[in-house]
Amino acid sequence: MTPNSLIRIAAATIIIFNAAAPVHAASCKDSIERVQAQLDAAIEKNADANGWSPESLEALRGHQPTPRSLAQAEGARGAHLRLALDALDRARAADRSGDIARWSRELSEATLPLQQEPQ
Repeated sequence: MTPNSLIRIAAATIIIFNAAAPVHAASCKDSIERVQAQLDAAIEKNADANGWSPESLEALRGHQPTPRSLAQAEGARGAHLRLALDALDRARAADRSGDIARWSRELSEATLPLQQEPQ
């Protein structure tokens, strides 16, 4: 092979790998957003199922609730949802660092409480 051929092959390889990276990044982001939406729905369902509670100090100060604060307000009943949110945060970090194996493990861990939750 000539040096020009090797350069062309190397350039083609780089182009192919770089073209595949955005597809994977989009699928990670889409999966994370899908699981976040499922967790949000489960957190709201859990909060609605347990009746009214007194407003927290944060709510009285005008702070908007987040999925994490709603799960926290449920105490022990929301512990599995907080663990799922933690796993989802780790999946986001793994996605940002490009660690696909860790991303997959953490995303699976985030969905586990959703599968175990009574319908």
